[in-house]
Amino acid sequence: MRLLRLWPDESHFDFMRLRRFSFPLSAFISVATVVLFLQIGLNFGIDFKGGTLVELRPKPGVTSDVGAVRHTANDFGFGETEVQELGQGSISVRFPLQAGGETGQTLVMQKAHAAFDKDYAFDRVETVGPRVSGELVQSGTIGVVLSVVAVLLYLWFRFERELALGAIVGTLHDIVITVGLFVITRIEFNMTSIAAILTIVGYSLNETVVVFDRTRELMRRYKTMPTEELLNLSINSTMSRTVMTAMSTALSLLALVLFGGEAIKGFSVVMLAGVVICTYSAIFVSTPFLIYIGLQAGGTRVQPRDTSSLKQAAE
Repeated sequence: MRLLRLWPDESHFDFMRLRRFSFPLSAFISVATVVLFLQIGLNFGIDFKGGTLVELRPKPGVTSDVGAVRHTANDFGFGETEVQELGQGSISVRFPLQAGGETGQTLVMQKAHAAFDKDYAFDRVETVGPRVSGELVQSGTIGVVLSVVAVLLYLWFRFERELALGAIVGTLHDIVITVGLFVITRIEFNMTSIAAILTIVGYSLNETVVVFDRTRELMRRYKTMPTEELLNLSINSTMSRTVMTAMSTALSLLALVLFGGEAIKGFSVVMLAGVVICTYSAIFVSTPFLIYIGLQAGGTRVQPRDTSSLKQAAE
């Protein structure tokens, strides 16, 4: 029986040639992400902002009306209310944090039930106070920072200096682009989003380590091979495994996006995009970066092949 091949075993594609396009593209997206993050910020969920989140599902025979729900909710007098349409006619209503603590949040729910019980069923109700949301922000930030620092330290001691720098740049690139995805798409950023970012960091680490392990192996075997040729060989020799891993992971995540429901849809979409980002980064960011910082092979610095002397000799 013939095995499935998503990528030919003996490929000789020149990936390094595309670095002239991938580096400016990644730099532009990264800078744009930072600017948008500072100007717009993330769409923080109730976990971090506090308040009350209600998901309404229209009862049989009732057609959901987002405009009417928004108008009614704003008439409560609890401040600007965020109303969004979900799948299958459901509506998400987010009330801002109210003064008075639990008493204020209870008043919100009383008015919501009085206004919407007739036409809608309450599928989900979440209430987060200011103290809890503040603690979640603090613990979430500390968790992400410590995890990223631990990964970067691992990369620094796992590889030689040049390889470690390339892996660190790739990991930071993946984190920035993922945050940019949250900023641009306005996907709700909550505790599940932190789990998605940490998972993407792990996937990025896995992709980079596979390619760089092969790079280090080839550096010891071919001590005089030009940089671009050696890096192209590293990627081509691991590309079959990279494509297979990315495809199998992407198919699983696609199933979650389509059939997993609204509760984990944001997580699934970000993870699906993260697979693409990490695969792109390992091939077109981390590895080509080694060319620009210089690579040590066999005790001598390896440089791209200079063909000018060969042309002169031929003449």
